[in-house]
Amino acid sequence: MPKQALTTKTGTDMKRIAMSFAVAMGLALSGCEQEAETVAPPEGVVPGLEVTDARLVLPPVEGNPAAVYFDVVYNGERGVSISGASVEGAASATVHDMMEYNFEMTMAEAGPIALPAGEAKTFEPGGLHIMVFELGEGFEPGGTAEVTLNISGGARHKFDAEIRAAGDER
Repeated sequence: MPKQALTTKTGTDMKRIAMSFAVAMGLALSGCEQEAETVAPPEGVVPGLEVTDARLVLPPVEGNPAAVYFDVVYNGERGVSISGASVEGAASATVHDMMEYNFEMTMAEAGPIALPAGEAKTFEPGGLHIMVFELGEGFEPGGTAEVTLNISGGARHKFDAEIRAAGDER
């Protein structure tokens, strides 16, 4: 009988050690999971959205709207859409496109611009662009302007656009 009591005690000790090890591993793993959950993209950046060649072209006549042109590609998991824009220091900004109305081509505010995963769009003169109204002080050629794209669902994507004079390359 003493041998059996020893086995029972050793078995109980082994169960306690195994349970302690399992609890310790569970705590360690839950700490890793918490760290992974707290990592977030930088504020004002939509993961997978890349803007290049961004420029704000000043108007030839003071008081008229400026325009922002750029290339954008989205390499995220599922598509997004651009639902609007703003420019820091301007009263307002809207996404415009050229469209046919009454059998004539005209510029008008665009609806949401779909960006399926892997697709690129070009915002350029004569096509998609951002019109910027009532520029504030400090918009000078050679400087930069902070542009924000509003993404459907509430996300925002900020980028800098080089400021160019009206006669510079668009």
